[in-house]
Amino acid sequence: MNTWIAIGAAVVGCYAVKLAGLLVPAGVLERPLVRRLAALLPVALLAALTAQQTFADGQTLVLDARAAGVAAAGVALVLRAPFLLVVAAAVVVTAGVRALGG
Repeated sequence: MNTWIAIGAAVVGCYAVKLAGLLVPAGVLERPLVRRLAALLPVALLAALTAQQTFADGQTLVLDARAAGVAAAGVALVLRAPFLLVVAAAVVVTAGVRALGG
């Protein structure tokens, strides 16, 4: 039963956040600081999620094949490679390190 209470609370919370977003006056959304924050926040959240999924395993710091893949993708980005090549480099390096036992 506790699971259904948590699901219900999550549903109500999501609806409340959506409703709060719709009730914000348009003038607030057009302020330069709010616009800049809205542009930068998704990038920061995605970077945090990537770092957490790459370097963490529960409560411990892990440096394994995933870190090598992210490093390869970073190098490809610095070299201004196309997006598909960046993803391919990360996949190939991660798979290679795992195949070698890393």
